[in-house]
Amino acid sequence: MRSSRSRVRAGLALAAALPLAAGALALGTPTALAAQAGPGPHDRQALAGTKPLWATPSADRGTADASEKVTARVYLAGRDAKGLAAYARAVSDPASASYGKYLTARQAKERYGATKGQIAGVTGWLTSSGLKVTGTNEHYVTVTGDAAAARKAFGTELHRYVKDGRTYHAPSTTASVPAALDGAVLTVVGLNDAPRLAKHRETLPGPSAAFRNAGPFSTYYGSNVNKSLPSAYGSHAPYAIKGYTGKQLRAAYGAKNFTGKGVTIAITDAYASPTIAQDVQQYAKRNGDKSWSKGQYSQVLPADWTHTGEKECDASGWYGEETLDIEAAHAVAPDAGIVYVAGASCQDDDLIDALHKIVDGRLADIVSNSWGDVESNETPDVAAAYDQVFQTGAVEGIGFYFSSGDDGDNVAKHGTKQADTPANSPWVTSVGGTSLAVGKGDKYLWETGWGTHKAELSKDGLSWEGSVFTGGAGGGTSKIHQQPFYQRGVVPDALAKANGSTPMRVGPDIAAVADSSTGFLVGQTQTFPDGSTKYDEYRIGGTSLAAPVIAGVQALAQQARHGVPIGFANPAIYDRYGTAAYHDVTDHPLGKGQGIGVVRVDYKNSVDAKDGLVTTLRSLGGDSSLSAVVGYDDVTGVGTPGDSYVTSYVPGHRR
Repeated sequence: MRSSRSRVRAGLALAAALPLAAGALALGTPTALAAQAGPGPHDRQALAGTKPLWATPSADRGTADASEKVTARVYLAGRDAKGLAAYARAVSDPASASYGKYLTARQAKERYGATKGQIAGVTGWLTSSGLKVTGTNEHYVTVTGDAAAARKAFGTELHRYVKDGRTYHAPSTTASVPAALDGAVLTVVGLNDAPRLAKHRETLPGPSAAFRNAGPFSTYYGSNVNKSLPSAYGSHAPYAIKGYTGKQLRAAYGAKNFTGKGVTIAITDAYASPTIAQDVQQYAKRNGDKSWSKGQYSQVLPADWTHTGEKECDASGWYGEETLDIEAAHAVAPDAGIVYVAGASCQDDDLIDALHKIVDGRLADIVSNSWGDVESNETPDVAAAYDQVFQTGAVEGIGFYFSSGDDGDNVAKHGTKQADTPANSPWVTSVGGTSLAVGKGDKYLWETGWGTHKAELSKDGLSWEGSVFTGGAGGGTSKIHQQPFYQRGVVPDALAKANGSTPMRVGPDIAAVADSSTGFLVGQTQTFPDGSTKYDEYRIGGTSLAAPVIAGVQALAQQARHGVPIGFANPAIYDRYGTAAYHDVTDHPLGKGQGIGVVRVDYKNSVDAKDGLVTTLRSLGGDSSLSAVVGYDDVTGVGTPGDSYVTSYVPGHRR
């Protein structure tokens, strides 16, 4: 049984519709749902947030059977949880005397990690309650048992609750732990079983189903215009580009002669493509990227894979995500080392394990993560476990970058306006998305906030019909995390206080190209309808692209900084707000009210012309209810890296 929900890829926004594959201090504590231990009855300490919001009286169907099976992780708080959060802020803040004074992984463990005594105490309490310990490490203790033992250990009954038409068990009250443990427990994850999946030994499937773009294409923005098609926005829209290359992206975002040499980027996703090594080499060779040197790419894989056959995780669907992340990061930072750290599945526990491996071994300076979920599915117990990893990474000089999401304000897909998670964490850099125009000679022309509406060519070919929202950069105001210090004075109150009088965390922080109609060319081995597997290339987008692009840009900036890690980057990113370091992106770069679009031609069957073609007009700019405006906004954050962004990190450089 899993002990947490699944994560989904941030959305590989392909050129046609395809299945998608707690902080402390002023960094924004969860407000009504604080995840830290607090005072409890008598000799107990409450673990706030362990009762999920969906466990309501109206959904309650009574007490769960005492024999019902439970699997949970008890995360350890370590020696000094508050001190960890405080130092994570201080070491990341350019205004602090401790700025840049990072700890080694060993020093971080010795100063903030759990002690042997804490682990022994927690283990003894769990076993004395009747739970069986099935795994222990320096971060958590995993246990199994029945509902009766869980009640004894955590001081709460498990009830049956209806959620989304199905019934799950969950705590009827907030879980608690003995006060005698003296704050050794950070939180417990897994007392609810929504949903429940069996774990067993599994093998990864072969390459994912094929996808191809049809064309015709532009080689750069505006290079190919078909004037026989209907006009749009007062002119004829050009065909979408075939897919930007590393050369074009490096020029757009001010790479200059920096290559990321001496910097290591880690990429996390679920599972591992069996053809990744040959795919990335072939892609680099075909598209003018620098060849991979020996040892430049490495993988850290789990001993086993889980949930590979579940639709919820779709193992082979993650191969494209991994391929995009690696090829995009290498295209932007061709000399940076890249280590791929795989999660055994798309479950939170397995992805947290992958993040722990990076931090425990100090495997990288920069971590790109193109996956997440909507905030309404986040529970503070899981958020606390994530934030502990992010804080530990911060004190070691490691920065985490997360895609902001691909469904705009999430209303169209999820029915409620909300941000995505873990991008909503005050301890990570949330990366939003744009539509990018790179012109002849790799010249940066402009960007809009990514928000796409699709209109189809009429049957008579004389007009564009309909306007359907198909995706846009995620962003918005958190309902959980308070405003972090680095956003004060930058994020407008209209956004920070969108949910009430208390200023809250707003995302994204920064942005890069994401629109699939102005997306990146990626190469991957795929399975075609005739059963054959072969390498092919296609255009792709989504904030799944924006995150590794920004990770690559940050590698260039760290090289410019003479290799000194940037670490948790948000304070430095906001410190540059309002300077020439950024392109200030708006929805109307060509003038107020002036719309922009591109024409796309797609295969109906996603592979070839056998079943016909579909011609559509895709608008650029206009993201659900979110807007890219002058200054900070909830589509692009402070903007995208400008021509002087990378060089602004050169020591002594005046912005």
